Amino acid sequence: MAKTELGAGLLTTLQQLPTSGARAVEVFTTDEGTFLGVPQLARDVPGEPPYMNGGDSDIEAPIYLWQDSRFIEHEALALPGGEDLEYFEIDGRRFLAAAGIRSGKGPYDLDTDALVYERIDGAWVPRQRFLAFAAKQWFAFSFDSRHFLALAQGVVIDGVVPKHPRESRLFEWSGERFVPFQTFDGQWGYNFAFVSFGGEHYLAYADHVSGSSVNRWNGEKFVPMQTFNENGGRAFRFFEAEGVLWMVHANLLKHTTLYRFDGTQFVDMQMLGGPGGRELCLIDGKEGRYLVRVCFITGTPKAPVVVPRSEIFRWRDACFELVGDFATSGATDATSFVDNGQRYLVVSNSLSEEIRFRTDSTLYRFNG
Repeated sequence: MAKTELGAGLLTTLQQLPTSGARAVEVFTTDEGTFLGVPQLARDVPGEPPYMNGGDSDIEAPIYLWQDSRFIEHEALALPGGEDLEYFEIDGRRFLAAAGIRSGKGPYDLDTDALVYERIDGAWVPRQRFLAFAAKQWFAFSFDSRHFLALAQGVVIDGVVPKHPRESRLFEWSGERFVPFQTFDGQWGYNFAFVSFGGEHYLAYADHVSGSSVNRWNGEKFVPMQTFNENGGRAFRFFEAEGVLWMVHANLLKHTTLYRFDGTQFVDMQMLGGPGGRELCLIDGKEGRYLVRVCFITGTPKAPVVVPRSEIFRWRDACFELVGDFATSGATDATSFVDNGQRYLVVSNSLSEEIRFRTDSTLYRFNG
């Protein structure tokens, strides 16, 4: 039975989805309906000792269909070592970009193919293939009638020499395909975020070991405007409030930080929680703006500690106020959507307390 005791009453659990090492949640709506895609890192191998980077990564990404206020199994994409799905449209055409970090059951191959699919006659048809290395995220954005697709990728592992390009990259739509546009320095990319504000365009890039950055469009390309020289970069989110541009940055190893843009740089204003933050979801609810801080692990990949709860903040008086937390299990992503005036939240959980991949992801009704 659903309960309303989660996140200070903001969440009602509606459905558990039987996922395995879920790394992201992507909700999108087309003329065929509303869908949820869940890339999965791996499935558990019987008899194999717990290890968050182990398992069988030759797995698929389920795509669920929204029906009668719940998600039902609908189709699946083969996506080894699944990390991300990104839905976007260009001139009425519908695309789904898929990224996976590896293939195999051990040893693993981090040289992968990242695919962009197009929806044609009710099926996802491979449209373009990209050589990738430890791919983490696709991110689509547009401005001035130009369409871009960014790929965050890379990892540093002793003895592993990439055969494919390892740097995070930006591609531009040529009218029929994505062509290389720009390369970003960094060895362990995780995430991009984009915003247009005050006539300028900004692209943030999160990197685990090479420092994260906010880049400004100079008319020809994105150039570094501000760098964050710390390990652990995971995610950025931008939003506007009180006529000001704000930014939230999640760092897995340190803390999550709220920044205010002063016209020249982003100035840190508030610390939001400690280590473990992996992703961020901003929600414009009926009662105001909320931030979901998705918490993953602390420790190290060889000795991880699964963070058992994620947090919800509410925007008030130019800062975020913690209003509640809720049970998650190695959570990796969250997204919200609205159907018939009701807002929902989906959270992907990737690891059990015992460091097993088979962990349900959760659909909630959002009551704020």
